Amino acid sequence: MSPLRRLFPVLFSLTALSVQADPAPNFKAQEIDNQVGIGYGLALADVDGDAKTDILLCDKSAIVWYQNPTWKKHVIVEKLTEKDHVCIAARDIDGDGKCEIAAGAQWNPADTVDSGAVFYLVPPADRTQPWKPVQLSHEPTTHRMKWVRNQAGRYDLIVVPLHGRGNKNGEGAGVRVLAYHKPDDVTQPWNTTLVTDAMHMTHNLDIVPAASSTEAESILLCGKEGVMRLDPSEKGWRTHWITQHDAANGLKGAGEVRWGAFSGGQPYVATIEPMHGNQAVIYTPPADGPKDGPWQRHVLDETLIDGHAIACYDYLGLNNRQIVVGWRSHHKIGDKVGVKLFYTTKEDGNGWQQYLLDDNTMACEDAVGTDLDGDRDVDIIAAGRATKNLKIYWNQRQ
Repeated sequence: MSPLRRLFPVLFSLTALSVQADPAPNFKAQEIDNQVGIGYGLALADVDGDAKTDILLCDKSAIVWYQNPTWKKHVIVEKLTEKDHVCIAARDIDGDGKCEIAAGAQWNPADTVDSGAVFYLVPPADRTQPWKPVQLSHEPTTHRMKWVRNQAGRYDLIVVPLHGRGNKNGEGAGVRVLAYHKPDDVTQPWNTTLVTDAMHMTHNLDIVPAASSTEAESILLCGKEGVMRLDPSEKGWRTHWITQHDAANGLKGAGEVRWGAFSGGQPYVATIEPMHGNQAVIYTPPADGPKDGPWQRHVLDETLIDGHAIACYDYLGLNNRQIVVGWRSHHKIGDKVGVKLFYTTKEDGNGWQQYLLDDNTMACEDAVGTDLDGDRDVDIIAAGRATKNLKIYWNQRQ
């Protein structure tokens, strides 16, 4: 064998090691809407049944969707209530390839008695046309919602208020998180069951994926008292605290929460702390696996200004922990806003690096991730509050 031929495998090995050591994040931003009112919440689902993931946005006075791949904007409903819309849930819950949609509105966090509204939205034959809202019962300060698969294989709408009924300054009654059970006739009353009322101020939730597509899903819930995992059982929802916050440990609650996992590795939970806070935090279970005790807390960043978005996916193909965090600087006008990617190439989960996705053109209210163009890389979608925009950050990894 010639010396040159012997060298090729060595060169190849060195190149492979270099790529593995430095994944070199590379994203290209595309603004698809510069007329967003507030952009309270995002969802990803196939709206029209063409097997492409569309983007849905809960905006101040409209619920809209952007059609993949043209990103043409379609209005689902407008002005459901006098006050702002605040949240959206979208998922195909009946297996027909098209999503069902619910929305929350009448947003007034100061009114813990009469505010809030929950709607199921009935689609027309042509889903680009306006949908018909059906108003459901609700607790005050409706704030977040998701469709979650139950033990019977059906889907419940989990709705999370910000405050308990009649609360003042986060004190008083517990927040009543409800599961809405969809009837065959959606215009009839929806039965509800209590998921938990253990927190006195909540802010967000996430779905913990089940081991298979037929098993029930669990929930992560964050708020004033920390982060809990809620697992469905025949006797109701079983509570496991990932972290509990109180005056004794000096922790002041969590505002955003997301579940993370990678193939063959331990799961993790990412948060922003406190509510609308400055810290990006990751919680990991003990090395021998998740237990019923608290997880280990690691602060990744303490420089966020009004952190309000978090999304965990394998953006870089590392099969490791990677977290996107967005902040909006809503209460400190003049400070920079943006979006960061935190990632590590270390198998032990240490050695975190940062990559600035957006420097001061995205006052991030919410962020989500999915493969929008079928190239098997996770793209990032973010909605801006003060910047009044919606952006796709296209992943250029390949």
